[in-house]
Amino acid sequence: MLRITEVKLPLAHPESEIRAAILKRLGIPATELIGYTIARRGYDARKPDAILFAYTLDVEARNEAAILKRLENDRHLSPAPDTRYRFVAQAPKNLRSRPVVVGMGPAGLFAALILAQSGFRPIILERGKEVRERAKDTFGLWRKGELNPESNVQFGEGGAGTFSDGKLHSQIKDPKHYGRKVLTEFVQAGAPEEILYVSKPHIGTFRLVSMVEKMRATIIELGGEIRFQSRVDDIEIENGKVCGVVLAGGERIATSHLVMAIGHSARDTFEMLHRRGVYMEAKPFSIGFRIEHPQSLIDRCRLGKNAGNPLLGAADYKLVHHCKNGRSVYSFCMCPGGQVVAAASEPGRVVTNGMSQYSRSERNANSGIVVNITPEDYPGGPLAGIEFQRHWEERAFELGGRNYEAPGQLVGDFLAEKTSTKLGSVQPSYTPGVHLTDLSTALPDYAIEALREAIPAFEKDIKGFSMHDAVLTGVETRTSSPLRITRGENFQSLNTAGLYPSGEGAGYAGGILSAAVDGIKVAEALALSMLDHE
Repeated sequence: MLRITEVKLPLAHPESEIRAAILKRLGIPATELIGYTIARRGYDARKPDAILFAYTLDVEARNEAAILKRLENDRHLSPAPDTRYRFVAQAPKNLRSRPVVVGMGPAGLFAALILAQSGFRPIILERGKEVRERAKDTFGLWRKGELNPESNVQFGEGGAGTFSDGKLHSQIKDPKHYGRKVLTEFVQAGAPEEILYVSKPHIGTFRLVSMVEKMRATIIELGGEIRFQSRVDDIEIENGKVCGVVLAGGERIATSHLVMAIGHSARDTFEMLHRRGVYMEAKPFSIGFRIEHPQSLIDRCRLGKNAGNPLLGAADYKLVHHCKNGRSVYSFCMCPGGQVVAAASEPGRVVTNGMSQYSRSERNANSGIVVNITPEDYPGGPLAGIEFQRHWEERAFELGGRNYEAPGQLVGDFLAEKTSTKLGSVQPSYTPGVHLTDLSTALPDYAIEALREAIPAFEKDIKGFSMHDAVLTGVETRTSSPLRITRGENFQSLNTAGLYPSGEGAGYAGGILSAAVDGIKVAEALALSMLDHE
């Protein structure tokens, strides 16, 4: 197979134009082309009124070696990579012990799946509920202002990514093509096949629910055991090695190989691990607000006359501004045609996030607009970032009226340092509701200063970004874990053998795809270690 990159074609092109472009690029007659597959399809929108599709194609042709030699100076032609997944270990039939996976977000789900496919019959412990029951509890907060601390946007089958845009792209280095394994498993579970090749694949919440259920069934069929509403309250360590976990009800499960894929909001579990002496350290993260604009504004700015073209869908953006006070402000988790959602997991605190369905058809675009925070901003050890987050989430709860409504402000009023008293043309999507106020005390002064500088600066990229009626909703604090459970080259904790920190909560991922890839890596390391101990 040959790989051809940078094949650009008009948006409304027939399939025959792809074949014609291949023949022209390779300089071969049609009789020598056996077939092709689309490895990647994105679009080039640098000229919004002349947008082109950009393809990467994997081509099968006769005499491929001769073609490569003849076109050896063509930097857009190379042998196609082998992206097939290969298991690194297979469990013996008389396996004496079973690995335990804590958490069933993307990292835990894929760690468990790989272990199950390799014959290790993992036990998966999830503090929340199965995904459909969890969805009912989540809607209870959104519609009634009733929070279940153990079943919400953060906790439950599927993890926090279940209630998101379902983005499946990442900038991680992936030389072994683990990302392809993730996408392939998602397609087998019911995701649209286009996620295998579009440049910015996404699924949306409703599709993720059924996919997670199918993947759960696969794990069980392969001998895995899944327990919901099973919070791990303690781990047992002897001579620097894991030997078991203790559940909230007192049950003990013995294991020498433990994956901790607990997500970025399992604060009580972080505190327990810290008490047990597991090595961890504070790390940077970001805080800010959600910002909402009409999706039509973003489409016009990004796509020009092609705004609304169904081949392109709802437009997104990615922005960054370096401020005079040394802070960086950037867009985070941009959700085209989506909604701002209540993402609290602790009583008396307000947290926001963004979500889209697969169609991305809601009237507003939303994104986090966040400011970088470093451990120097919250000195006090590895758990200090959690208390920093809690402080501003409690402040948001207070500003919102103490009923899980979120504090909000029109962008124009925020920039003019005026309290908002009524909404304009943009209706906020957050439920239970938005309480208009003054957000100047909702974040640290340096963050407010940076945001007031950055929002007008983003006008250079998105005309209308600082429109008066755009809505800010606070606060966004869970951009990533505030700490890292540091591990060594063997993927185990630096000071606790048999403990495998994984995913976003452990500080090794940032999104569904990267967390799932990290889960695969951890599962492989754990499987090889178990074979050594058999």
